[in-house]
Amino acid sequence: MLKDFAKLQTFLTVVKEKSFSKASAKLGISQPAVTQQIKFIENYLDTRIVERKKNGIKLTKEGEDLYRIAVRLEKAISSSEKELLKIINKDFTFILGASYSIGNYVLPAYLSKIKEKINNEVYIHAGMSVDVIDELEDKKIDLALIESPVMRDNVIYREWADDELVVCSNQPIPKQLKREDLFGFDWICRDEYSHTRKLASEAFDEFGVECSTFNVIGVVATPTAIKETLMHTPRDSERPVVSIISRHVISEELTTGRLYEARLRNVKIQRKLYIAYTKERKHDAFIDNVVNYLLTIKI
Repeated sequence: MLKDFAKLQTFLTVVKEKSFSKASAKLGISQPAVTQQIKFIENYLDTRIVERKKNGIKLTKEGEDLYRIAVRLEKAISSSEKELLKIINKDFTFILGASYSIGNYVLPAYLSKIKEKINNEVYIHAGMSVDVIDELEDKKIDLALIESPVMRDNVIYREWADDELVVCSNQPIPKQLKREDLFGFDWICRDEYSHTRKLASEAFDEFGVECSTFNVIGVVATPTAIKETLMHTPRDSERPVVSIISRHVISEELTTGRLYEARLRNVKIQRKLYIAYTKERKHDAFIDNVVNYLLTIKI
């Protein structure tokens, strides 16, 4: 069965999607075909590995053991395929994983230079910091650029650059905000898993207010969603709509006057941006070239 990894890939997809039907849609095959492949594995191992439940699926003990083995095999195959492509083609696609702010608003300006440094194609994949680090450990990306360390034993972090979070609106607001100003705004917030939201909450605590007392009119998952929401919200002189966002995300809009920034009086919301890579690749020439270049640029 190990020679036919496709069936194990189907099994992994069923587990990740927690559903035969969702796995079917993701794999682009019929649901009976998914069922047939799972049945083949069970017949081969002579044991049940998956139990269907009303709210999804549940792995048996044997299924959990198989899942751990299949995940290791998937990682090994992915890594081997990359190495094989390097040998055959003498080139490959270097994948940079980055948090949304970095991937969408910082890296694009340096992409061609990075490509030149390693003489290979470069691709950017943006996501939540924790998901990016998961992909780094799973060898789905080569290098990570994130806003907060997600501590893992196998990951090396290098401080890279500074970032500042500011209060942003689509209409002029006081440049220095007092506590009472914050309650006169309508707020767009990041989701609860966001590092931006965590930093903002800590800053508000230091400022002597609780963000839970604000009038929140929306919660979104990305800085792009915040920016677009602000830019398309009608102006209201009585209650401006505001949010906390990285200056990197809105630098162009600040320059052109489409958005406005403000800061909490006597409180600056700053954070470090980090480069991350796995310990096993700390002597990799491609990683060294990209890291050394990134450390020279000022963003």
